[in-house]
Amino acid sequence: MKSSEHNDELIEILLSDVLEVYGYDFTGYSRASLKRRILRLYEMDKFVSFAEYRYKIRNEPGYFKRFLEEITINVTEMFRDPAFYKTLRDEILPRLGTYPFIRIWVAGCSTGEEVYSVAIFLKELNLLQKSLIYATDINSEVVGNARQAMIPLNKLKLYTENYIAAGGTENFIDYYTANYSLGKLNDELKSKIIFSTHNLVTDNSFNEFQLILCRNVLIYFDRPLQNKVFELFNNSLEKFGYLALGTKETLDFSSVAKNFERLKGEKIWRKIHE
Repeated sequence: MKSSEHNDELIEILLSDVLEVYGYDFTGYSRASLKRRILRLYEMDKFVSFAEYRYKIRNEPGYFKRFLEEITINVTEMFRDPAFYKTLRDEILPRLGTYPFIRIWVAGCSTGEEVYSVAIFLKELNLLQKSLIYATDINSEVVGNARQAMIPLNKLKLYTENYIAAGGTENFIDYYTANYSLGKLNDELKSKIIFSTHNLVTDNSFNEFQLILCRNVLIYFDRPLQNKVFELFNNSLEKFGYLALGTKETLDFSSVAKNFERLKGEKIWRKIHE
């Protein structure tokens, strides 16, 4: 590919192809990181021309799956940001425990580490049996991986440290069985999780929740797209429900900010108005 300006033009063409052929709308995604990942894949797969790259994405759904996997961010770990999970465990989940039934949505669930972290804390608080967690992502490939409930054993030291720092009270080792290089998480955790693909940009609300977690997804969206997603979350949350975002994300300047108040400390907001 040629100059930066030329690249920008080609990337816009590619994104409009993806919208037209597959219905995935990346036009509101932050350009810098998206461009970087698109060009990285182009170089990694050694295309000789942009025309060839574009043709393959447009006409081969199998390759489009690879494209989607490479350009959507799937960086995650269990109990990531332990201080956040400690607040969830000590303050939010016990309050939700007063409801007869708890519905939680983990949006942008990636390979599922965050979902299983929530399920573990629900179990420790004796709330898992009356809970349902909806785990969604735009990328069907990573949703499939999340459904497997497998974690790499080389990450278990980190996950165990995070779990302890987040206030876990059991032995983390009891939540999985080791199998070669992978650990399989207990089936009981998975029994209360519904995995499915959902596009935050184009799909509608599908239930009413008391807690929505969407952490480290919106940093890749531009402001208008963030607003659109916040409106979706506002429509999907019960009054007095909670919305949890990533450390670099905020609800403060959105069109629905007036309906929420922020809790002290973590990036968690409570819906106080319909």
